[in-house]
Amino acid sequence: MTYTRPPRFDPLAPRQALRLLLLRYLTVYGPATPQDFAKWLAVPAGWAVALFEEALGEAAVEEVLCAGRRAWVAAGDTGFPQEPVRGVRLLPYFDAYVVAAQPRELLFPGAAYGRALAGGQAGNFPVLLVDGVVAGVWHHRRRGRRTTVTVEPLGRLTARQTRELGERADRVGEVLEATAELVIGEVTTGPHA
Repeated sequence: MTYTRPPRFDPLAPRQALRLLLLRYLTVYGPATPQDFAKWLAVPAGWAVALFEEALGEAAVEEVLCAGRRAWVAAGDTGFPQEPVRGVRLLPYFDAYVVAAQPRELLFPGAAYGRALAGGQAGNFPVLLVDGVVAGVWHHRRRGRRTTVTVEPLGRLTARQTRELGERADRVGEVLEATAELVIGEVTTGPHA
């Protein structure tokens, strides 16, 4: 991806730009709280609360109940799946889902919180996702036309999940234009290796 400056640029008014930033954040990462937004943007929580209140007053956001807590989405963006997410995924370093999804304790339950976060920082390890929840870490090492995909699950995988994991490892090989070998075992590389 190449970042360029457009030849002509008309900036938005500050309040309009902040509202657009909030709505785009909620569209991508919502439902979220003002505290989630403040953490993502590295701003004071009080500032984010005021911005959410202003957007609520303009009917630009609406409140929902998510995982037992009050959260907000962009107005009208309430079409959530009826069934929980199922399946196995191998997410890369700094995948947007693991970096910004909240509440973090639900995404990284139990041992995943300590193993898949580097000092509380998400994204420093590629993660194994099972049914939408971090369930391990993984790493690949390429040697010529072969790549070894090592996956360290933090719990038992069912036979179906293990088969699906093999398919995901094969997909990593396809992307790398290499033959993949799946190894289930300890990942010995450190964060962002």
